[in-house]
Amino acid sequence: MMLHIEDLHVSIGGHEILRGVDLDVGAGEVHAIMGPNGSGKSTLANVLAGRDGYEAGGAVVFQGEDLLSMTPEERAGAGVFLALQHPTEIPGVGNLYFLRTALNSLRRRRGLDEVGVSEFLALAEERMKLLEMDRSFMNRSVNEGFSGGEKKRNETLQMAILEPTLAILDETDSGLDIDALRVVARGINAQRSPERAMIVITHHQRLLDYIVPDHIHVMLGGRIVRSGGKDLALELEANGYGDGSGDLRRTLEAAP
Repeated sequence: MMLHIEDLHVSIGGHEILRGVDLDVGAGEVHAIMGPNGSGKSTLANVLAGRDGYEAGGAVVFQGEDLLSMTPEERAGAGVFLALQHPTEIPGVGNLYFLRTALNSLRRRRGLDEVGVSEFLALAEERMKLLEMDRSFMNRSVNEGFSGGEKKRNETLQMAILEPTLAILDETDSGLDIDALRVVARGINAQRSPERAMIVITHHQRLLDYIVPDHIHVMLGGRIVRSGGKDLALELEANGYGDGSGDLRRTLEAAP
């Protein structure tokens, strides 16, 4: 099992957000996590990536290693990648420089030779074509002045260049119109492989029309409360985040 999460509890500022998450993700699998705002989806993504400020307990094992004991840099070096829900603008730092620096930092950690400028340019141009990105993106500052769709394409480009082992995509579909969604989804699908796992976090079923997951999980009240296949996403789209009785959300919120 590539990623094993057992009884994960997470708090911030004394407020418990995740209340016992269990999840197994195998190599080559794509798992979608759905749920309303405030259910803990982004918290799970941030904790896996190593964002500061959270208090976490439980077990998170990634490729046999204790993920929670690793620094964010160590997690990135091990192959963990987070595509942000709200990508940060970095004025004055060129996209080309940023991506090549990130790639070579990972390669150094893995004992590999750095990639030269010409080799990197060829790699970046190949990946950009997949995402229908104009070459001018490489000369702009990271995400500065980018539209929502351009930011999400840029996050997907980063994933395509860094080639992580575990990719966590936090609401990659937010802010995308239907054409941009198709392009970004195509870029993500092109990176599916037997050696790479993905966790796709989304509110809506529409993304899953393009990125068809192996498993779908529903998160409510800081827990994964249901799991299933494509039919589960369609059920959620039709009925919302309930169990048919309309009492599931209230039951979870009242639970200790």
